[in-house]
Amino acid sequence: MSTTDYLIDTNILIYHTKGAPKTAAFIDSLTAQDAFRISILTKIEFLGWDKHTPNGFEKCKRLLETATVFPVDEDVAKKAIELRRSSSIKLADAIIAATALINGLRLATRNVNDFKKIKGLDVVDPFE
Repeated sequence: MSTTDYLIDTNILIYHTKGAPKTAAFIDSLTAQDAFRISILTKIEFLGWDKHTPNGFEKCKRLLETATVFPVDEDVAKKAIELRRSSSIKLADAIIAATALINGLRLATRNVNDFKKIKGLDVVDPFE
């Protein structure tokens, strides 16, 4: 499984910020391969996280500068609408899942259960 195939969910970045070794190694491998990919929703959630210290916030902004950030375009919006209509998924999760599906990426998340109803979405927990 190539790490270039992943879209990173917000919770992975939060674990990384808290110093979780498995996520640190995972994120480091992605940045080394220029394969660090997130949704714009992940950027908003992560930088809007209320537990950042001022110094930590600046470090996180620098980390995200190395990421490819996928926007919510018309294709992602249509897919997110479809996902919301077919399952009881939260809006942010629907947009993140739609971003992964539209771009042919696996979703790396600790919240595997949040995405289990999404057909065709390959969800991976990098802690396992």
